[in-house]
Amino acid sequence: MPRLFTAIALPEDVALGLSFLAGGIHGARWIDRENYHLTLRFMGDIENGTANELAEALESVTPARFEIELSGTGYFGGAKPRALWAGVEVAEALEQVQARQERLCQQLGLAPEQRKYTPHVTLARLRGKVSVMEADHFVVRTAAFKSRPFEVQSIGLYSSRPSRGGGPYVEEHNYWLR
Repeated sequence: MPRLFTAIALPEDVALGLSFLAGGIHGARWIDRENYHLTLRFMGDIENGTANELAEALESVTPARFEIELSGTGYFGGAKPRALWAGVEVAEALEQVQARQERLCQQLGLAPEQRKYTPHVTLARLRGKVSVMEADHFVVRTAAFKSRPFEVQSIGLYSSRPSRGGGPYVEEHNYWLR
């Protein structure tokens, strides 16, 4: 039973720029640069038959190429920060492809995603070891981060193993955009 998600891989220079943000927070588990990605839809552990059906059906929701840009940083978890992230400039095309994938997943019988989609690249996992003050300091220190705009040329279907986060991830399928 694979654990699957769809995501956009980052160009090497963009990932390198993100890696320069890492550090300075004791207790953070920083994601390795080769595992940075922009998740579109996390499916979780699904049966092999459904996984095969999903892999085939994703061909039908590949959009035209579009451009995105990473910008700013933040954290999830409120009073108990659990992850540091880099944000994404608002991109209507990104929101549309994510919504199409969400509908497809529901048509295949997967449970709807309960959280509002917040496009981001996870930089570090915190697991309650970092205070709000430390997370806020990270956000202030890195607030000016901005990547170059880059064209999204493909979307990957990835698998992961249950772990403490951050990979390794295996690209099972790659869907080239028109």
